[in-house]
Amino acid sequence: MNIAITTMSSKGQVVIPADMRKDINEGEKIIVIKNGGQIIMKKASEMDKNLREDLIFAKRTEEALKRYEKGEFIRMDFDEFMKEVKKW
Repeated sequence: MNIAITTMSSKGQVVIPADMRKDINEGEKIIVIKNGGQIIMKKASEMDKNLREDLIFAKRTEEALKRYEKGEFIRMDFDEFMKEVKKW
């Protein structure tokens, strides 16, 4: 395991130390995950399909919760909901 210390700029930019970015090419997408006090960075090209789907689901769930909290959901009874689902 490699450990290094870096600093965040006033613009939110963080430099990945040279010895840790040897296999990362310019323009390559990096996934950044914040989990409590941890920040995890992973090359997007190395992310497996299940994790990708889980992250998409988590993001959609979080967005839906925010819409719910703002009162943007439509209230309907079960039968109405099932009719709507069948349209999908």
